Amino acid sequence: MVAADSGVPDGHVPVFLDRCVDLLATSCIGPGAVVVDGTLGLGGHAEALLRRLPEVRLVGIDRDPNALDRAMTRLGPFADRVDFVHARYDELANVLADLEISEVQGVLLDLGVSSMQLDRVDRGFSYSRAAPLDMRMDPTEGLTAADVLAQYPADRLARVLRDYGDERFAGRIAHEIVATRDADPLLTSSQLVELLVRTIPARSQRTGGHPAKRTFQALRIEVNDELGGLRRVLPAALDALAVSGRLVVMAYQSLEDRIVKKTFAFVTQAQVPPDLPVIPPDSRPRFRLLTRGAQVASDADIQDNPRAASVRLRAVERTTEKPPRAATTKEWS
Repeated sequence: MVAADSGVPDGHVPVFLDRCVDLLATSCIGPGAVVVDGTLGLGGHAEALLRRLPEVRLVGIDRDPNALDRAMTRLGPFADRVDFVHARYDELANVLADLEISEVQGVLLDLGVSSMQLDRVDRGFSYSRAAPLDMRMDPTEGLTAADVLAQYPADRLARVLRDYGDERFAGRIAHEIVATRDADPLLTSSQLVELLVRTIPARSQRTGGHPAKRTFQALRIEVNDELGGLRRVLPAALDALAVSGRLVVMAYQSLEDRIVKKTFAFVTQAQVPPDLPVIPPDSRPRFRLLTRGAQVASDADIQDNPRAASVRLRAVERTTEKPPRAATTKEWS
């Protein structure tokens, strides 16, 4: 049970807590070891790592200043071994440079929206409760979801809903938003839900969950540039790893997992013609997969934390020294 004054919800169980710690503990042993938690959140994974590894230094990054404050309270007993950084995880290379860290032994990325953000009504991530349409993970910068709905033309709105939410009625929804927003600006989650319910055909609302689910996911991804950030952070994280260093990523929707899967497949395969009899040393893979496919949550995991139901965990380990030139984001995405 978490202490009441820790800023952490009672009973909150981080997804795949033991599995993540086990994967990272193998490489993060001994004086000088550094692990990066690029999505610090409430600090659950970080606390477990710090307890398990008494010599490790942890770099905790989060774009949400509120989450960072709460993690600092929770991790207070380990403050001498933690660097707290307010930044996006795709700023990883700059964060490490500022801290004069040349390489790390582990990186953890727990993608998507955090439990704290979902549970805070005023953040506007949930379609089940009335709240301002914000959805920014960092509430100090960028467009809100309400701004997106007010400013984007219909074709761009439709593309966001279709590409990020797999919304069948993206065009119809976008047209309705643009047609009504001047007279009736969409400022709250309940207003948007009402528009979606009246726009999506009733027969299509009987299956597939709440009719707002796909639109809210798409807006959140757009507002926070989640897929762009993921495409940028993966090469930076891989490049930062020392030999035997490990990158562990947990994704919760198929768009994220597809990017991780493709990137990991690229860096763990030799980039040579398949019929080449001998692979030159410079072309051999510099990483190996630690999971066979994606690891999914067990029934027991889901019972402990229902939000684990959609998780896909993948991990890789660096096996050789860094190449002279790291592969670019474009090559890996």
